[in-house]
Amino acid sequence: MTPQAPARAYRRLSVEERRSQLLDAALGLFARRAPEEVSLDDVAEAAGVSRPLVYRYFPGGKQQLYEAALRSAAEELERCFHEPAEGPLTQRLARALDRYLAFVDEHDTGFSALLQGGSVVETSRTTAIVDRVRRAAAERVLSHLGVAEPGPRLRMTVRTWISSVEAASLIWLDEGKEPSADELRDWLVEQFMACLVTTAGRDPQTARVVRGALAVERAEGAVGGLVRRVVPLIEDAGHLW
Repeated sequence: MTPQAPARAYRRLSVEERRSQLLDAALGLFARRAPEEVSLDDVAEAAGVSRPLVYRYFPGGKQQLYEAALRSAAEELERCFHEPAEGPLTQRLARALDRYLAFVDEHDTGFSALLQGGSVVETSRTTAIVDRVRRAAAERVLSHLGVAEPGPRLRMTVRTWISSVEAASLIWLDEGKEPSADELRDWLVEQFMACLVTTAGRDPQTARVVRGALAVERAEGAVGGLVRRVVPLIEDAGHLW
């Protein structure tokens, strides 16, 4: 008689493990399809469970599941901007943007649906979750500038740049992810420095921030390259001085 292979041990998932499994399945679907195109049956199938089990963990149905998945994605996006306060500012921003754009790349359809709005599952709660990510990202950037109490001009500059990052990410997806993520990252970092310099011309606090940031930049870094490209253009406009 041929011996039978031992049966694989079954491990019952804890409540948190099961909830995490369902959220992971939902996030995978929302990353590739707009929220209104995903059903609870789709989530159940992706997780390898029954529809009633999904309802057991999310009795509010698809809306509750979507909001929970959105909060999970929001926490991951917030973590993208967590970076040690070491080295030149542009290098820190570049590493944060690398993580941010990798998230956008992986969750392209879901990211577009999330930020463009108009979804049938969009509510004031989902809007608040998205806005929390924007504010958290702005606070992280401000912390890298070393300013305990940023004034309105500096705060507005940072929040405007965060909006630009979002808009550029959506356009990048719409353009078939061209240019490359590396080129987009470098351009966004340079854009931030240019915005800071523009505000510095009107705001003493931002001027101090810019001086401090430039003091630790390297000639071969992002700012050095930007200066070498821009200075010739400014020199051609010498009649404006």
